[in-house]
Amino acid sequence: MKHKAFKFRIFPTKAQETLINKTFGCARFVFNQLLAEQKQQDHYWHVTEELFQAGQLPQNTWQGTFFKKYDNIKKLPGLKQAYPFLKEVDSIALQAAVEHLSDGYTRYYKNKTKPRDLNQNAIPFNRIQRNM
Repeated sequence: MKHKAFKFRIFPTKAQETLINKTFGCARFVFNQLLAEQKQQDHYWHVTEELFQAGQLPQNTWQGTFFKKYDNIKKLPGLKQAYPFLKEVDSIALQAAVEHLSDGYTRYYKNKTKPRDLNQNAIPFNRIQRNM
């Protein structure tokens, strides 16, 4: 079986090029807005945790939330009202930006919970003792 590959090159008109650039810019804007909001929530938790550790608070009652894709997709109409230029581009591109941010958070916390094996190629200590 022989595999074939095709290369395509597009030559958009000026109007299409403008729309493509607007779409990229708006997707980047939505991504950064939601990332900043999530970072602010994470920062509040860390501040209250530091105050709790220092004994200035009796307990850390801040309820931070994990980044939820569907809750943040529901925020898009509110962002469109606050920033009218977001209405000019396709909503699916904006939803894809939220999905990429959610995927990044999921992958980060998934790897954060696994214990990290620092030296995977090392010979286990009990195997060394048996050979002596």
